[in-house]
Amino acid sequence: MSIPDHWLPESYILIVTGFGLLVALVAWLPLALKRLPLSLPIVCIALGAAIFSFPQVTLRPLPILYPEITERFAEFVVIIALMGAGLKIDRVFHWRHWGVTWRLLAITMPLGILAIAALLWSTLGLPWAVALLLAASLAPTDPVLASDVQVGPPKTGEEDEVRFGLTSEAGLNDGFAFPFVHLAIILAATAGTEPWFGEWLGYRVFWEIGIGVAAGWAIGRTFGWLTFHVPAETKLVATGDGLIAIAATFVSYGLTEIIHGYGFLAVFVTALSFRHTHREHEFQRDMHDVTEQIERIAMMVLLLLFGGALVSGLLAPVSWIDVAVALVILLVIRPVTGLIGLAGLKADRGERLTLAFFGIRGVGSIYYLAYGLNHADIAAAERLWGLLGVVVLLSILLHGLTVTPIMRSLDRQQGRDPDADDAATT
Repeated sequence: MSIPDHWLPESYILIVTGFGLLVALVAWLPLALKRLPLSLPIVCIALGAAIFSFPQVTLRPLPILYPEITERFAEFVVIIALMGAGLKIDRVFHWRHWGVTWRLLAITMPLGILAIAALLWSTLGLPWAVALLLAASLAPTDPVLASDVQVGPPKTGEEDEVRFGLTSEAGLNDGFAFPFVHLAIILAATAGTEPWFGEWLGYRVFWEIGIGVAAGWAIGRTFGWLTFHVPAETKLVATGDGLIAIAATFVSYGLTEIIHGYGFLAVFVTALSFRHTHREHEFQRDMHDVTEQIERIAMMVLLLLFGGALVSGLLAPVSWIDVAVALVILLVIRPVTGLIGLAGLKADRGERLTLAFFGIRGVGSIYYLAYGLNHADIAAAERLWGLLGVVVLLSILLHGLTVTPIMRSLDRQQGRDPDADDAATT
């Protein structure tokens, strides 16, 4: 017996119900998974794969079919994550105190890009410009999916060298990876037949990085003054609305992009500068909490779509050689380049190994490849998406299954009780 049409719910009602369940999962799953060797991204991908496996769901969320939407949605998730990462760093900015960050940015990331590009070129036969684009997309540690190894909310004291290093690296390396993405686009367009080095170095490196840092600092200081230091009756903090951080995010990103700077870099610097204007104010926690909630919802939506892409054929072009290359990127190149960058760092062996291991790939990689493919005429885009998809999937599984036991073990080695926060809240 068939079900009458008027008994079937409208698509809109199903979407509303599904969104409500999604928000409930955003609030509940982090608590349920806190002590388990399982991460929120793994659950989201599994749910997405299940949902898009139903025959009634006809949408195929493959990035190659929706290149502009893929780029913009990933961009949105990343900039929200960058604001959240900057707001929760307690450590005052100082060149010497941020030594671990500079090592990961100046040594580990460039070495990683070079090694990945050479691997892709030599084993998979990708043209050098294409290999460089994929390598630049895969080198940065993701600010979205790396939240399990980042510092805690503002003023919680959860900021050891490992968590600080991974948080600050994820906050800055998205901006510093952009020159390499642009270099790949230039090489793909000119095929090395036109002069490019001067324009790339002067504009894409010095100008856009410099403008990103300067604009981010100025906008963060401005929002900090408006929030905490203007006369009492007009302080933005008086609103009690943490959405001010979201406003700062979009203003920083938009204005910086308008004047041709790196918006990702500006947003993170804005967050650091905003936090510095009144580091101890309780409103810092309010802003961080709102930012984190929006980030988690957006991240879950994107990962549901990623799970849908997996069952829609994203990995169809991937061979076993590609899987082996992906494992080399995650298990050899990142750890080795990480240890090279951290050589001589005043940290114990376990800390250095953890910093080197957790080079998580995710939403930032999706954005960079989408950006590169949308701004350059590159063939075999479907295969590139498959390669990136298998690296991101393996990273989510590998790092997601190991993050809880590794970080809890690290806490115990350093004399911290990983269950102390749970006991305090019960």
